[in-house]
Amino acid sequence: MNEFEESADELSDAASEKRAGIIQSVSIASRFLNILAASDGELPLVELARRAGTGRSTAHRYMQSLVREGLVAQDQVTGCYDLGPASLNIGISALKRIDPVAVAARHMKSMASRIAASCGVAIWTDRGPTIVQWYRSARFAISTVTLGDVLPLDNTACGLVFQAYLPAERIEAVRRLQPDAFRGRAPAPGVLEDVRRAGGAELNERLFSALTGKAAPVFDVYGDICCVVTTVSFVETAESEGHGAALIEAARQATRDSGGT
Repeated sequence: MNEFEESADELSDAASEKRAGIIQSVSIASRFLNILAASDGELPLVELARRAGTGRSTAHRYMQSLVREGLVAQDQVTGCYDLGPASLNIGISALKRIDPVAVAARHMKSMASRIAASCGVAIWTDRGPTIVQWYRSARFAISTVTLGDVLPLDNTACGLVFQAYLPAERIEAVRRLQPDAFRGRAPAPGVLEDVRRAGGAELNERLFSALTGKAAPVFDVYGDICCVVTTVSFVETAESEGHGAALIEAARQATRDSGGT
């Protein structure tokens, strides 16, 4: 792209801004910052321009403006660019304000409005998996779970997911606390590895064989499990509507929205 073509593009962008009511330059600057955030390290100007789909002179002007604001840093030896201290401060401030449980709850509330299942969020307490958010679907009225319930460690999908990702000593403390008849039998060898491999667990209800419970983990910025999202629905409906895949995707999105990976 030559200088004339870049100038024409800038005039076109300015006209687009007036029509759309947005500031195109902010969008382009954000594009450069997102490219740096997604890279494994610093990038040279030519690579930034290529990934952003701009010319080198346009990329240079944006990068120098971002450097001046501290959002980007430039290596004085190599000339390469990376995220700057101001970007780090913004990221840290954003992470401090994120509540992964609240993020997960928003996703489950949305799911309950779309599928025929009750949807909720469970956290780990000293008594075991505990439901802290629960949303009922207009298309599914039956539920064996309600807000505040403590769930069996071994007889629920939530319990299996927590067991798959929490330290063994925390699991054993609850195992000693929950009565045998309530807790259930410890999972067979390989079950928890299957949960980790699949990204979630499912288990049919003991009391109502037509119902199934599904669960998937949500992780925080440190990579630790912070909560579990879960659904209860009819087995047949869960299969036809693909509840398992939808739940795992919701958990992954909640993890991303919480700054986790």
